[in-house]
Amino acid sequence: MAQAVYPSKPITLVVTYPPGGGADAMARLIAPKMGEALGQAIVIDNKPGAGGQIGAAAVAKAAPDGYTLMLDASSFAVNPSLYPKLPYDSAKAFQAVGIVALFPNVVLVNANFPAKNMAELMAAARKSKDAVSYASSGNGSAQHLAGALFESAAKVDMVHVPYKGGGPALNDVIGGQVPLFFGNLASTLQHVQSGKLKALAVTSGKRSPILPDVPTLSESGLKGTEIYEWNAVFAPANTPEPVMKKLASAFQQALESPDVKARVGQLGGEIQKGTPEQAKKFIEQQTSLWNRVIKERNITTE
Repeated sequence: MAQAVYPSKPITLVVTYPPGGGADAMARLIAPKMGEALGQAIVIDNKPGAGGQIGAAAVAKAAPDGYTLMLDASSFAVNPSLYPKLPYDSAKAFQAVGIVALFPNVVLVNANFPAKNMAELMAAARKSKDAVSYASSGNGSAQHLAGALFESAAKVDMVHVPYKGGGPALNDVIGGQVPLFFGNLASTLQHVQSGKLKALAVTSGKRSPILPDVPTLSESGLKGTEIYEWNAVFAPANTPEPVMKKLASAFQQALESPDVKARVGQLGGEIQKGTPEQAKKFIEQQTSLWNRVIKERNITTE
């Protein structure tokens, strides 16, 4: 019997985070555009939990036929170093289709905090060990890791204050209980624009068009601090090459959509066009970076 031409039925896109968050928003933005290019509906299935591990474990076990895909976040590159035992092998269980977009972090301080720039923040942190504290959404979170990378680059030690979620952490920084936060530009921009928070630097390679007056960490003298939060689409390992080519082509077409470009731009992100091989290389570099930071700073989820 001849094989049906791929795709001959709807495709499931497993999102490893809950509805309403950043990963879910990116999935719902690109899925309809990919579906149009492929001529089939792409159905979103949220499988949140354990920093993306629950959804990833399900996709790792799925048939490699192109009908089950995964949209994950930058935690994909963190988890191998953060968790002693994952229910899958990140390097071997998946093939990258592509990176959706890169979202820089922004170094934020409470509006009343005396430091007006990175030089003053670093001077304050160097006055004494643990002179400055920073909030995060929890141990091993993106905010925690961004803070840890900053500590390594600036050669300072700060107090990490983990919260149960980004919302409560951000609220306490706005309220002045904790002075510093390494936030995602997309979710914190409104507080910078309203004056509740001061943006001292962005973690991108170049200045953000949304915050053109805010320098990069590199401009502030901290090299090797270019970091982003990102989302990527994956297929299970051993998905046939003709299927991967169709998926990669549809994915790139989705990124070319004016709607997708406009929304990512509004959120301060950079669309990442490129091949699956380029996506694979980027994810390997990210995995290596976070492995180094997690070891250097002895970061655990406890």
